[in-house]
Amino acid sequence: MSLLNGHLVLTLGTMAERPLARYLATLGATVAPFDPARLDEASFLIDDLGLEATRPQGDYPRLIHVSVTPYGSFGPYAGWKGGELQASAMGGTLRLTGQPDRAPVKEAGNACTFHADMVAASGAMAAHFARTVHGHGQHVDVSVAEVAFSRNINGVLVWHFDRRKLHRVGGALNYGRATVRCIWPLADGWCFHSLMTGRFGAPANQALSDWIDEAGLENPLKGVDWLSYNRSTLPAETRAVWETAIAAFFATRTKAQMSEEGRRRGINACVVNAPGDVLADPHLQARNFWTGAAVREPSRFATVTDGPETPSASTRTSQRPGPLAGVRVLDFSWALVGSLTTKTLGDLGAEVIKVESRTRPCLTRLDVQVSASQPGNFDDKPWFAHLNTSKRSLALDMKKPESREVLDPLIEWADVVVENFSPGTMAKLGLDYEKLAKRNPNLIMVSGSVFGQTGPLAAEWGVDGTGAALSGRTFLTGWPDRDPVIPGAVPYGDVIVPYVMAAMASAALARRHETGQGCHIDASMYEICVQQMRDEILAAQTGAPPQRQGNDEAGVFWQSVLPARGEDRWIAISAMTQAERDRLQALAGGPLEAWTAQHDALELAQRLQAEGIAAAPVQDIEDLMDYDPQVAARQSLVDIEHAHLGVFGHVRTPLILSRDAFAPFRAPDIGEHNRDVALELSGLTPARFAELEALGVFR
Repeated sequence: MSLLNGHLVLTLGTMAERPLARYLATLGATVAPFDPARLDEASFLIDDLGLEATRPQGDYPRLIHVSVTPYGSFGPYAGWKGGELQASAMGGTLRLTGQPDRAPVKEAGNACTFHADMVAASGAMAAHFARTVHGHGQHVDVSVAEVAFSRNINGVLVWHFDRRKLHRVGGALNYGRATVRCIWPLADGWCFHSLMTGRFGAPANQALSDWIDEAGLENPLKGVDWLSYNRSTLPAETRAVWETAIAAFFATRTKAQMSEEGRRRGINACVVNAPGDVLADPHLQARNFWTGAAVREPSRFATVTDGPETPSASTRTSQRPGPLAGVRVLDFSWALVGSLTTKTLGDLGAEVIKVESRTRPCLTRLDVQVSASQPGNFDDKPWFAHLNTSKRSLALDMKKPESREVLDPLIEWADVVVENFSPGTMAKLGLDYEKLAKRNPNLIMVSGSVFGQTGPLAAEWGVDGTGAALSGRTFLTGWPDRDPVIPGAVPYGDVIVPYVMAAMASAALARRHETGQGCHIDASMYEICVQQMRDEILAAQTGAPPQRQGNDEAGVFWQSVLPARGEDRWIAISAMTQAERDRLQALAGGPLEAWTAQHDALELAQRLQAEGIAAAPVQDIEDLMDYDPQVAARQSLVDIEHAHLGVFGHVRTPLILSRDAFAPFRAPDIGEHNRDVALELSGLTPARFAELEALGVFR
């Protein structure tokens, strides 16, 4: 891949083995250990130690220095010791993972660290693009705990609006008002399945009901009007009856039946793979995903298909702050993946036009999760507000041919087009990359999907949990003596893929600035989740197959999540060596659990940190939003006034850039900017705008 050909990346600390280094290498960069003699030629310096520990001596004005640390390079907790477990605890994701009758359990692999590295990649590539414009480097600061906190959008909004908290629910997902079971035992393993709301879920839900009928089992789902089903408002008693019947049915099916017949029927379910199973997947093989012979590993984070050779593209000026100021983005996103991608680009300074429609509104404009929102109102959903800051909205019915009068000029206006529809949808609309590139040869198109744009599964159904189940993440999350649990009761693939997509777009913009060449970027959630499981997939080929191990972690001598004083209060403690473990035991003076249970989690963590032991309280959303000084110091929540919901804290893109600071603005009402976009950017006259409006084009 040629996006970073000729660029040198120097690594400090253990960053050479981290996903960020692998990501930059897959783009063509040369990655090498730190050598002060090479700083003059380096484009990037990446570390996991923090700015003050790694600040280069001397003047390197073009260097982009990226630090990814547990708590960030500044703030009251910046100097705390910690790893994956502590960052997950402080960021709030650990508290939501596992079963309610046991201690919280960490996600498989270094999930929060991987996420933070992909956030760092988006910041590094945005700074790289900015450097092509103004010639200056800068520092990019990322906190793993803050990135973990940024995943918990549901938790943020239900606490702010309703003062409710989400809880650990094992193999289910908590959507605020509803808890929906997702992990089901099969006759010989497990599968992932959930009943989805609206048009997206209706055919699959009906297919499951039909299959239960054909099996001759009790079926309370029979006769349900699935188009009117809403997961947030279904009575809990009804859901309990339904889930009992679904569990009885799945227990009679095998993994092979789910993979074959279940997929053929389209019931929106997939098998929970072990890491070794991933290696045999014909879809990944068809997409040439693996590299290596005796031992295979993932070869890429996304695929890039280069566009035609064209003259260099000029960069436009903009009054907006941020490293991507002047970049123009046409946004065909919906739900999480596309919306978060364009939110990231918009927050970082790009001008984003979101193309949407009242005829098929985004799920995040429909889900009633808090008391401040009402059914039927597309503009009062705080979930949508969080995911769509820094955008303008164009409501357009693209089924009407007249819509192209508005849309075609925007294709020529755009530098980047982002979409996350099912593969083939854009082609049906006449908006596939080949057609767009003919109209705008410099264009960069970014497509996100569960399985990628090609391969035997490209057109198949999938959601966030699909990537987790197929990649091995779900199989390895939980306790050895119990079923696997949802690996993070907050989204994961849905929030990782956007940063990979945003980073790829920025890297492509930097190359385009120099060469004029556009491209099509194909990002697959499944493949990115497999990248996160790289170490476990390597282990499956070189030793005993990995199994669920609770809170144990490879490379850590001992660690555990232990009770603290108070209801459902916990502390996450790690000892990297026998000496640290002995010091911890000496402090306790007896059984550890009895000792920790007597102490406030935060006070005990502060005491252990002073002793040089990695420890952190397992924080809930109240701790994070109302009391955490690190969240406050890093402004992890930005107060923005919303047109319908008033002022409330929005999860900001969790990056801090030392030179090109950015400032997000509120999400739009649907169609709020129809007239402005049509007249100013598409070139319509007021009279023609009125005619198209009367025809129902702006819906």
